[in-house]
Amino acid sequence: MSSEYVIEVEGLKKYFPLREGLFGQQTGELRAVDGVSFKIRPGTIFGLVGESGSGKTTVGRTLLGLYEKTAGSVRYRGRELSALSSREMRALRPKIQLVFQDPYSSLNPRIRIGDAIGEAMLEHGLCSKAELYDRTIAVMQICGLAPQHYNRFPHEFSGGQRQRIGIARALILNPDFIIADEPISALDVSIQAQIVNLFCDLRDDLGVTFLFISHDLGVVSICAMTWR
Repeated sequence: MSSEYVIEVEGLKKYFPLREGLFGQQTGELRAVDGVSFKIRPGTIFGLVGESGSGKTTVGRTLLGLYEKTAGSVRYRGRELSALSSREMRALRPKIQLVFQDPYSSLNPRIRIGDAIGEAMLEHGLCSKAELYDRTIAVMQICGLAPQHYNRFPHEFSGGQRQRIGIARALILNPDFIIADEPISALDVSIQAQIVNLFCDLRDDLGVTFLFISHDLGVVSICAMTWR
């Protein structure tokens, strides 16, 4: 099995049907992604840059398996993802994670952020309840959050802090590939630089590989090899 690349995408296409009328008859198709190819080496930040509506997010969600591809190939460490069983995909899921553009929308306002960060560990059976607190605190600190933040609720944090929470939720599963979908576009410019630096630190210190999706070439070029 090849390990030269974490992700290999060849000829990826994703078309969505366009429907009209009472019975939803298909009248055409939207070619959101039409023949995209790229390869990402381990321990790099790879930038995917394009205008709004150009299909960048669709690429990311197709890599995650949230959308079924229309055509093409997506391989993770040499394994064709579409050939894996549902059981194999579930075992692989912790290794491929997503950081959202708007972390607040993905957080339950009634759940303390320590629990929100750590819950995935229990869902995947990756640690015991006794180990969970220490593991969660360690990941929070890596992401620039203090231990006293554990019992606070999402509304008590700034936008930049909430993005750090989103990164911690992805990182706690010990992934080696993270898709960051417009992760800083909703943040102030001064905070954007801090989050970009955090991604670079995670790449350098932990060897995490990133697909950094953005409409801003200037931001991506700071830390990424850029494909557009």
